Order: sequence, then C-alpha cells, then structure tokens
Amino acid sequence: MPMNHRIRVLIVDDSLFFRTALQKALLSDATIEIVGSAANVIDAEKKIKELSPDVVTMDVEMPGMRGTDFLKKLIPDYPVPVVLVSSLNIGIFEALSAGAVDFVLKPNLRDSNDFSIFCQELCVKIKIASSAKVKKNKPSIAAIASLPLVLSGKESSEHIIAIGASTGGTEATAEILQQLPADIPGILVVQHMPAGFTKMYADRLNKICKFTVQEAADGDRVVQGQALVAAGDKHMTLEKDFKGYYVKCAAGEKVSGHCPSVDVLFRSVARTAGKDAMGIILTGMGRDGANGLLELRQKGAFTIGQDKQSSVVYGMPMVAFEIGAVEKQVPCSSIARLIIQRLNK
Repeated sequence: MPMNHRIRVLIVDDSLFFRTALQKALLSDATIEIVGSAANVIDAEKKIKELSPDVVTMDVEMPGMRGTDFLKKLIPDYPVPVVLVSSLNIGIFEALSAGAVDFVLKPNLRDSNDFSIFCQELCVKIKIASSAKVKKNKPSIAAIASLPLVLSGKESSEHIIAIGASTGGTEATAEILQQLPADIPGILVVQHMPAGFTKMYADRLNKICKFTVQEAADGDRVVQGQALVAAGDKHMTLEKDFKGYYVKCAAGEKVSGHCPSVDVLFRSVARTAGKDAMGIILTGMGRDGANGLLELRQKGAFTIGQDKQSSVVYGMPMVAFEIGAVEKQVPCSSIARLIIQRLNK
C-alpha cells in the first residue's frame, strides 16, 4: 500500500454509541479514513461490496449472524482484512480460523483511559492489517491429521522447541502443532496476545493436538509430550536445575514492544539449552524474536523461519532471515515435517 494512501476503514458494530465513539477516536489518526459503518452483517456485506474498504473492524458477536459465519461467507469472495473487536470470548479463535487477521479486546467504555489505550492498539492493528495477506483457504484439521509424522524413537539432541509468533500466528502455530506426534520434546510458545486469551488459546490447542497444551505457570516443568503457552501478560524464560528444564513466568516491561516477548524466550533458550534447542519464528509484524533467534543459531541451535508466501504478515520472519538468524526458511505447511526430520537425524 502506498505510504501516502490513507487506510479506508469500515466499522461494523451493533452499538450506535460504540460505532460513534470509535469513529471519532480513529479519525484522530491522519493515516486512517472512515469510509462507513454498519450495524449488522447484512449492511456490512453490502457496504464492503460498495465501498471496498482496506480494513474492516467487527465485533465477533453480531445480530442476525455470528461474526464467524459471516467471515466464512465473506472471505472466499471478498478477502478483506478484518480486525475483530471482542470481549473475552472463545469464539475469537474460530473467527481467526475463518479468516480474520487479528483482534483487540473490547474496552470498558466507562473508563476513558481504557478506551484510549484500546484505540491506540486498534490503530496499530489496523495499520498492520492493511498490509496483511488474508488466507482464503486454510488446511482443515482432517487434512492435517492425514499427514502422520513419527519420531524414530532414538535419543534426539534437541530437547526444547521454542516457537514465536504474532499477527496470523494463532493459526500458523495450530497448523504446526496439530501435525506433531504425542511424544514430541517439550515445546514453548510465545504468541502476542492479551491476558486471558492465552488460556483460552492453550485450551483450544489442547483439544486438537496429540499432546498436552496448557498456559504456562511459573515453575512448570518442560517435559516430553507437552507444550506451554506464555501467559498474555508475563515473560516466559527457560531455566534448568538438577531435575531438568522448567520455566519462569513473570510480569515485566515490554521487550521489543511486547510482553510476553519472543526475544526474551529465545534468548533464555539460547542461554539455557543452546545447541539442544530448536527455534521457530512465524508470521508477525515487527522484529520481536529476530535477535533472539540469531542468538539461538549462534549457539548451535537449529532455526526455522516461515516464508513470505505463507505468512499473513512477513515481518518478524523477514527480519530474522535478513540478519542471518534463519537456517531454513519454509512454508508453514512444511515446518512440522522439517521439525521431525531434524529430530530423527
């Protein structure tokens, strides 16, 4: 998108008060233009076709039709980037799977500071979404499950798999983890996501993976057949004692613009596990994780980056590739098989 092009946004929400407040707030950003608003999905579909917005903001729960069902109907024919505005709702992940690019937690309108922070975050997400690649056709769970990947059973040198992702990463990570076998070495995941949603995301992954997935808690052991997802407001680091690997989880200042930060995780894995680790950086805007992945590679760890074609936003993996942090760059659909091939060496 040209730098001088204002991002054309359509606001979809059933609350007139919220639509009005949001429109007023977004207009304060000179790079954003509000081209219209809609109170329901029928009006939204009509205006998307008429106005051709660059980005749509939309609540997950809409009158007449769920936001997820609307996306399933819309995206195949009109692949417009959609940023979801939602309360703490498990439906957010189904909507992301249906084609939405990202989401922002709906604010408390009675709290002016909360609303201000929300608007700042939404503006950032809109700008990222405007350059995102909308996925029209995603692999089904059945299709992924039909590709069995098996560990050889021999002792592997890689005992820790660390994964970092941002925009588009919820689905990319799910696609990879669904393919991995039950006896996979311990996995650590940092996905940029608000507190509360990470627990729901881990629970969702736990239902579709062959191994256990849970939100990480301070002191959790990193063991075979389990993945730990960093909590949305805590940095996660890898530590080691006489019993083996475990994680520390603690609140802290943002690093590389985020808490949890992929860089924080990757650097700790490089320091603690070194060559006995594997680092994977997935789709997302910015450079969080790039320097940490470079440290991993310098310590002898095997590193993988998602390629441009399969990334929703080719930012984090691009920076990592450009600075020499990525040993292998492949499509998301090939990452699980590459992991198993490496472990079976």
